[in-house]
Amino acid sequence: MISLPRALSLALGQLGDSAILRVLGKSLAVTLAIFVAAAFALNAALPWLLSRWINLSGEVYAVLSILIFVIGAWLLFRIVALAVLQFFADEVVHAVEAKHYPAHAAGARKVPFGEELLNSLRATGRVILFNLLAAPIAVALLFTAIGPAIVFWFVNALLLGRELQDMVWLRHRRDAVEVQPIGGLTRFALGGVVAGLLAIPFINLLAPIIGAASATHLVHRSTRKPIDHAQ
Repeated sequence: MISLPRALSLALGQLGDSAILRVLGKSLAVTLAIFVAAAFALNAALPWLLSRWINLSGEVYAVLSILIFVIGAWLLFRIVALAVLQFFADEVVHAVEAKHYPAHAAGARKVPFGEELLNSLRATGRVILFNLLAAPIAVALLFTAIGPAIVFWFVNALLLGRELQDMVWLRHRRDAVEVQPIGGLTRFALGGVVAGLLAIPFINLLAPIIGAASATHLVHRSTRKPIDHAQ
């Protein structure tokens, strides 16, 4: 077994590896490209959408576009970043396994692109659905100031813990009924840490990578006897 703090420590220690840096670069490039495209689309579409009801100057439309984009980016960044990482998760997991668990890496299956896409869509759908379901509770707790943040943190901690585990587990799972390798409390704690990191500017760029790498350690150390020196 391995503790969550140790898994996080090992994940942080590997951030400088070239394989991890390549994944980070690709995932950031795709994530930023999505938001840049969304910004241009919003700037072009907003006047057309609002001109039916109100007549505003181009400067006002520009300011509104910026405000909507900033709020939307803050709310949706973790969803988009995790959805993008799903496509590169195999590379993160492989990099960690190649360094710490080479024998396990040799026995992993290659997840087909279609399955990766389906898993990504399912994960993104779950995140959107559960956050929408949590929204009325968060609104009801607005008077507490911190209540909405706690609600969304709790919901995303539950979701992220499961998604991060599955990024690794699906490459090694023998059948669909196999018991999940990471206990519920540890999964929740991992998801909680990553959800917290996603709320911190700039650090949130690394959060999905740290989560995937930590989950790799937790999955392998929870299911099999360690075969290397990384304790």
